[in-house]
Amino acid sequence: MSRFFSSELSGIEPYVPGEQPKDRKYIKLNTNESPFPPSPDVLDAVTREQTADLRLYSDPTAAELVNALAEVFGTDPQNVFVGNGSDEVLAFAFYAYGEKGFTGPDISYGFYPVFSQFFGIDYSTVALKSDLSLDPCDLINAKGSIVFANPNAQTGLYLTPEQIRSVVESDPDRVVIVDEAYIDFGGESVIPLTKEYKNLLVVGTFSKSRSLAGARVGFAVGDGELISDLNTLKFSFNPYNLNRLSIVAGAAAVRDTEYTAKCTAEIIRVREWLKKELTDRGFEMTDSMANFLLVSHPGISGKDYFQRLRERGVLVRYLGDERIKNCVRITVGSAEQMEALVRETDNILAEVDK
Repeated sequence: MSRFFSSELSGIEPYVPGEQPKDRKYIKLNTNESPFPPSPDVLDAVTREQTADLRLYSDPTAAELVNALAEVFGTDPQNVFVGNGSDEVLAFAFYAYGEKGFTGPDISYGFYPVFSQFFGIDYSTVALKSDLSLDPCDLINAKGSIVFANPNAQTGLYLTPEQIRSVVESDPDRVVIVDEAYIDFGGESVIPLTKEYKNLLVVGTFSKSRSLAGARVGFAVGDGELISDLNTLKFSFNPYNLNRLSIVAGAAAVRDTEYTAKCTAEIIRVREWLKKELTDRGFEMTDSMANFLLVSHPGISGKDYFQRLRERGVLVRYLGDERIKNCVRITVGSAEQMEALVRETDNILAEVDK
């Protein structure tokens, strides 16, 4: 850290992304990416002509992408905001609605407290229950704006739309942000509720179910006034926040609902298979509705399991948080990848039992 760095920022603890190995020797199950390529329509949309036009600025309104999202979600373009990944969308939302602080679960997406530190926002947490589920009553009684991932970014557990409705209705004078990064893997989106409530903002990403993690595309759906707030910040910070190729790729991806449904259905199938295989081997886990499992085993620590898998060419995520320090988070990949994970797990457990 240089002597020129702002003293107000010197205490920030940055978000730590999952490892991104430079070689392909690993089975990569640590950052919840899709095992499938983008929709064929995406490959058709990113043409040589589009690439040649990278010399030109992108459309600051990203109208093609905004219109596609509005069409698929059955809302109006004025109710849709797009950004450089859902992280940027969330950052704008934290800055916009953090005047009275934010409250979120104590185990959730690690960027929430980082955003709060970065923008000087008070951030409070409510504790997940002993089974790692989130009690909506704890959010109802919390102060300030509310943010949570649904399904939860670490546990995969899920609140129903009616439970979320109770949180939104509890205080119409605060914003409730629902981060739906994983909603396509078994849950029901609360985007339809944005037509009923002016204080609900739903954030999504193209990094998971739409196989565009490298394109960095995120979005939000909410009341027109909330979307106007976010656009005010965007046009005061970076009007061209999405590049030309991400806009056309995102529009093609969101419109190919059949391909998304096919891929997510396969991930769900493999997830349920993996739950059974690991349970049969003595693992404990939450009933995840996401594209990952949070697992632990009484015979081996989370850190040891993570390290032994890594030595065998399988990358999973060891988060190290106190309440889940004996757990690892495993991305649900292809059937072949999961079979390899189970084989290596059998080898590890055999070694531990010696």
